[in-house]
Parts: sequence; structure tokens; C-alpha cells
Amino acid sequence: MNSLLGFSRLIDTITENIGKAVAWLILVAVLVSAGNAVIRKIFNMSSNAWLEAQWYLFGGAFMLAAAYTLQQNEHIRIDVVYGAFSRRVQHWIDLFGHCFFLMPFVLLMVYYFVPYVEMSYVSGEGSSSAGGLIVWPAKAILLAGFVLLAFQGVSEIIKKIAIIRGDMEDPTPYVPAHAPLDDDASVREDRG
Repeated sequence: MNSLLGFSRLIDTITENIGKAVAWLILVAVLVSAGNAVIRKIFNMSSNAWLEAQWYLFGGAFMLAAAYTLQQNEHIRIDVVYGAFSRRVQHWIDLFGHCFFLMPFVLLMVYYFVPYVEMSYVSGEGSSSAGGLIVWPAKAILLAGFVLLAFQGVSEIIKKIAIIRGDMEDPTPYVPAHAPLDDDASVREDRG
């Protein structure tokens, strides 16, 4: 189990570094968007390439940060149901979800995206808009996002098994979304 946990830590480190670096794509996308809007208003000029660059940047940020979001345990779940169970049961639910929902979906997407990206690259696929960008880099970003998510899924499965077996502490203890509100209410009642 130690070697698997070491592999999981390596994946987590790579995911975290990519996730933090990708956050800068949002700033770049905002600057490109603002610059494009200013140029369009002042000089009455527009460019499909700049519009598509915005989409690529936002799409890249979303896809490349999905694995980081999973690693940080920030994906959306239904707290009403999930929060009703003990933390141990929650780990089993997460493990089941990772194994039977996340991984099959992600691996299927990788399987279908490889030829999709390859065909786009080989054909030199370009935008259907005049003056637009080449398309294969955007498709490659989709593939890269799913590959990263697949690796992070493996890491999460390893960690869930280790937590359930007692081989490691829970790195992300569950805190219900409404817990901070409950704490504020109890403070007000104490003052009342």
C-alpha cells in the first residue's frame, strides 16, 4: 500500500501544480476579453481569433482544473443525502462513485478523444469562422483534461481504500456546507 500511496502523492503533486498554474488562464482570458472589447469599441474592429482565444482559455481553465477540483474535494454532491451518513459510509460512497461512475466515464472520454484529436491534428482542422484559430489545440485540451482527471481518479481511489483500511488519515474531513451558519446561530443564541 505504501508504494500506491507514493504514486497517489505524485499524482496529487502534479495535479496541484497544474491546477494552480491553470488558475492564471482565467486572468489571461479576462485580459484578452477586455482587450478585445476595448479594441472593438474604440477602433470598431473585431477578430474571430481573439474571440476563439477567449473560449480556448476559459475551456482550458475549466478542463485542466477539473482534476485539481476533485483532489481538493470540491466537486458538487448532494449534501442532504451524503451528509446524513457517517464519515466511513461517505468514504464508501465516494469509492463506489469513483469506481463505477467517474472512472468509466473518464476512460470512455479518453478512449473517444484520442482519435478525435488525432484526426483534427492530422487534417489541420481550422475554425469554421473566417480568421479563426486552428481547432486541434482546443480538442487536445479536452483530452488532456480527461487524462488528468483519470489519473486523479486513480489517486482518489487509492486514498479512499487507504482511509477505509486505516492506512492513512482522512485528508479532507467532511464539513457540511451549512455548518458555518449553524455555528453563527449558536453564537447568537449564546449572546441572546
